[in-house]
Amino acid sequence: MIEQTLSQLKTLRLGGMADALSLQIEQPGTYEGLSFEERLQLLTDSEYQDRDQRKQNRLVKAAKLKMAAHAKDIDYQHPRGLKQSTMASLLQCDWLNKHQNLLITGPCGSGKTFIACALGHTACIKGYRVKYYRLSRLLLELTQTKADGTYSKALQSLSKIDCLIF
Repeated sequence: MIEQTLSQLKTLRLGGMADALSLQIEQPGTYEGLSFEERLQLLTDSEYQDRDQRKQNRLVKAAKLKMAAHAKDIDYQHPRGLKQSTMASLLQCDWLNKHQNLLITGPCGSGKTFIACALGHTACIKGYRVKYYRLSRLLLELTQTKADGTYSKALQSLSKIDCLIF
């Protein structure tokens, strides 16, 4: 009966719940003292977390960030004038909610791309759609879409992205 239930959960694309149920079956002593509602809550929590993790991974992959940068890896000791409080504020992504632009400037090699990718990664984790472009590649794509008649479709696709990084 359990195998049928696990199979049905997977058929219904409830993989997180199926994995959590398998874990509960493998460790009966851990879960036997819980009520039905508590066990069901654990199963639904597991499914929710699994879906959220898959969404984050999908958003990060779709962003095509130039580098795998994370906010925790930003070096604030480097003499570039980057304030930790400013970065903490930017990492909250309130500027995206307010539809504001962010321009990162600095000399060559100061870590602008790394910071932009770290901000993009954080935005993906928070559920925003992000896309990294080299400006020359974006302009080339827009020129090509204008030539082949799909320009409005390309602009519509770009308008669905919450955060464009150049």
